[in-house]
Amino acid sequence: MTDNTSETAATTGLRSDVQAILDRPSAQVLVIGGGINGVGTFRDLALQGIDVVLIERGDYISGASAASSHMIHGGVRYLENGEFRLVRESVQERNRLLRLAPHYVKPLPTTIPIFSTFSGILSAPLRLLTHKPGGKTKERGALLIKLGLTGYDSFSRDGGTVPRHEFKGHKKTMQKFPKLRDTVKYSARYYDAAVENPERLALDIVGDGIVAGKGKARQANYVEAIGSSAEGVVLRDTVSGTEFTVKADVVVNTSGPWTDLTNASLGKTTSFMGGTKGSHIVLDNPELYDACAGGEMFFENNDGRIVLIYPLNGRVLVGTTDIDADPSKPAVCTEEEVDYFFELVSHVFPTIEIDRSQIVFRYSGIRPLPKHDDTAPGFVSRDYRIEQTVFAGDKKTPMLSLVGGKWTTWRALAEHLTNETLALLKKTRTVSTENLQIGGGVDFPTTDSGVRSWVTAHADGLTPARTTQLLKRYGTKATELIAAIKASSDDKPLISLPEYSSAELDYLIGSEYVVHLTDVVLRRTIVAFVGGLTQPVFDELSEIVGAKLGWSAEQLADERKLAAENLSFFHGLTLDAAVPASVAETVTAAK
Repeated sequence: MTDNTSETAATTGLRSDVQAILDRPSAQVLVIGGGINGVGTFRDLALQGIDVVLIERGDYISGASAASSHMIHGGVRYLENGEFRLVRESVQERNRLLRLAPHYVKPLPTTIPIFSTFSGILSAPLRLLTHKPGGKTKERGALLIKLGLTGYDSFSRDGGTVPRHEFKGHKKTMQKFPKLRDTVKYSARYYDAAVENPERLALDIVGDGIVAGKGKARQANYVEAIGSSAEGVVLRDTVSGTEFTVKADVVVNTSGPWTDLTNASLGKTTSFMGGTKGSHIVLDNPELYDACAGGEMFFENNDGRIVLIYPLNGRVLVGTTDIDADPSKPAVCTEEEVDYFFELVSHVFPTIEIDRSQIVFRYSGIRPLPKHDDTAPGFVSRDYRIEQTVFAGDKKTPMLSLVGGKWTTWRALAEHLTNETLALLKKTRTVSTENLQIGGGVDFPTTDSGVRSWVTAHADGLTPARTTQLLKRYGTKATELIAAIKASSDDKPLISLPEYSSAELDYLIGSEYVVHLTDVVLRRTIVAFVGGLTQPVFDELSEIVGAKLGWSAEQLADERKLAAENLSFFHGLTLDAAVPASVAETVTAAK
């Protein structure tokens, strides 16, 4: 990754990433949208030697991709919708990501509590045929779940990396999960995967694309597509306000639920999308954490919505909703949704008390689903397709719009989208991503003995504990952090957040496209997600980011205000935006 704080454009004041695009405002491919599918496509095109530009109107993975359930899963319930191709691809990609990104993607034991034997068996065929609820929705019974998991296992026969499912009766289920509702008749246990830090995995993908591109792959966050002309796509750098035009042979729209809005801004009317809102809450509840026994509780509620409760990063993630949503409006987790989540937890763990004081973080996003008319949200296809039109600016440049897509299948989807783009360019694939390890997953040790050997070989003077911490946080890209820490003359633990150090934060800010304070607290670290963003942490991080990026006192005040408003509105966190005198003095001195 490159240092985006360097003075590469002293006369314009633009960020170096933006300046690199402005210096050569043409490309074979322009990718609009830096969610997981956009960055995956950017990486794949760069690997093929394509001159590609990626832009994202916000920060990378700050839209729909930031609102996931942190799961890499096959989608067992999609079998009931008849989406066998999607399930097969999803299971294969789950297994592949466990191998290619083992630093962030981990096996996730998943338990389905079952409260009946035959429930749902009559309505399931109707759901399969119509993609609508078959009469009154009910919890799935043991027979239906057994059939589904047997079929699910069959997709892992060629190279599966996780154990097959197993059933337990009431007695053994209660022994494993004593806090479960005691009317449980059976439990089914199978494996999917969790992505512990999806934002950092996506940053690895962007970095891989830049390295593979060897100067031909360029990218910039906080750049939006605002119009079109015969000369190309009109872009605006939201930081400086600078507008410029990029000419491309192919335009690829991967802006997720905002695909139609992006096309409209480019002068092309489409109606491909029909997204739904999904919300989650993160709880600090040790009793609930322990009750999950190290794995996810996963089931379908009576209303057809998927419910998940699982321990993640020391907290408990609870989700999700599935509500029709307007992508032109911000998605927030409402109090009604919180009540719904509490009801779900009580349904499964009736003796565990939860309340709003235990919520450390909440978030919501819009799924990039296809337009679905009267189909119930829970039954809308999670598969994807690619729509080809022509760019409105010159009426001849091909434009590909991605409709759908999810975290699990991003690599396969990017491969598909790249292949279609290559065909338009009359080129062929030269590099496969099927077995290409990702970022810090390259040579990542997956055994305790392997970790110890890696730490011994790469510590370079750091303590084993600190080296292990960096390995867990960044995978084998921890070597870059270790080098930065060793090169620092004044590295020290943060006062408010001692698990991070000053040189570590300097590296993240300088090398990972940080523009705003929210980029650090929400995506370069998981501080906010786990409830660690106290007022002292907020103050110290704003001081460090401001000093590194050379903010003025006014910029610092604006950034703190922007961050506080964002964190309050979208995530339920309350922080004082006023700049403490000590922070203002440090930032001013740094300039």
